[in-house]
Amino acid sequence: MAGRLDLPEPDAFTRTYWDAAAEGRLLIRRCGACGRAHHYPREFCPHCWSEDVTWETASGRATLYTWSVVHRNDLPPFSDRVPYVAAVVELAEGPRMMTEIVEGGDRVGGNPELSAGADLEVTFREGIPVFRVTPTPSA
Repeated sequence: MAGRLDLPEPDAFTRTYWDAAAEGRLLIRRCGACGRAHHYPREFCPHCWSEDVTWETASGRATLYTWSVVHRNDLPPFSDRVPYVAAVVELAEGPRMMTEIVEGGDRVGGNPELSAGADLEVTFREGIPVFRVTPTPSA
């Protein structure tokens, strides 16, 4: 769809990441030299600058670090989604990433019941990783 500012434009390097996301897998990069994981995908380690980095499938678990409810965004298609929750989550593997918090597979909207440290899990919307609050098991 022309004019969509929310869809990635994969290049030769990031295609692996976006192809995996389209299949429902979240990838991160891990450094063979220092062992640390990072996200967003880069061809080098941002911690030690080594180029010995490989793709790794993330667990999909995260905790909510911070968030903001967006009530106005004039860029397409965001104006049709407001209010939505923009967030930074801390992946179980360590790196933080920007994302959106959704409910089920839909947006949370303007009255989210969120708290810092909430347990989250990845889900995918149109091949884009987004997160939802991990359901509490029934007793």
